[in-house]
Amino acid sequence: MGSATADTSTGVGPLLRHWRERAGLSQLELALRADSSARHISFVETGRSRPSREMVLRLAEHLAVPVRERNALLTAAGHAPHYPETPVDDAALAALRGSLERMVTAYEPYPALVVNGRWEVLAANRGITLVLEGVAGHLLRPPLNAMRVTLHPEGLAPRIRNFREWREHLLEQMRRQLALLRSVPLRELYEEVSAYPLPEDGTERRGLDGPFALPMVIEHRGRTLSFFSTTTTFNTPMDVTVSELAIETFVPADAETAALLPVLVPRQEDGQRDGPEGAP
Repeated sequence: MGSATADTSTGVGPLLRHWRERAGLSQLELALRADSSARHISFVETGRSRPSREMVLRLAEHLAVPVRERNALLTAAGHAPHYPETPVDDAALAALRGSLERMVTAYEPYPALVVNGRWEVLAANRGITLVLEGVAGHLLRPPLNAMRVTLHPEGLAPRIRNFREWREHLLEQMRRQLALLRSVPLRELYEEVSAYPLPEDGTERRGLDGPFALPMVIEHRGRTLSFFSTTTTFNTPMDVTVSELAIETFVPADAETAALLPVLVPRQEDGQRDGPEGAP
């Protein structure tokens, strides 16, 4: 997600109290879950006791603290970080990158992409390439940013029929991220995309929400495509970079879209796949 996480200068106590209160737990409830005592939790939060490395990790696990912020807790407690942060292009993650490429390709003809914690696209399939047709070239230069390309007036925004609803959905996702990770790059991205003007020729049509989820309804060459989006993350990640990866997939929200996609994105032989300019 980038640097600038929680302020560790005040010590681990206030940080742990922040995460405990955010989880809606009392000191006693947290103590019972972490096999500790309310007295010890109180001493840690007030700075009267310094928690061990193992205790910090155990408390963070029960409080569902993001991996990056667990390192911040350890640092604030005077311990070395536990989780590495491996660059996504490092040789150590080559197998992971290959798995992600195969995963998004397997979703074709449905659009799918992989983003990092700053919404930069790391992998994408031909379904995404289809959706991005007509987007201004400067938005497709690497690193391609999913939020920027969707919300920019020269991006997908003019073609999204329910843009106001979809925009609010995306901005709310970013606000939830910022509540967990105090990231300067993410905050700057949020301030940028939330300030974009609405498309001048955009037409908002109400009543496009589905019976159980909000779809993205987009125009493509005179046709209307409707998608539900899903997000997949890694279970129990042991690396900061991996913990912040997300696979975004778009599945047809109606029968018409399901019928059109195999025609618009026909199958092709392995090794002939093209993707957006900003993706590997």
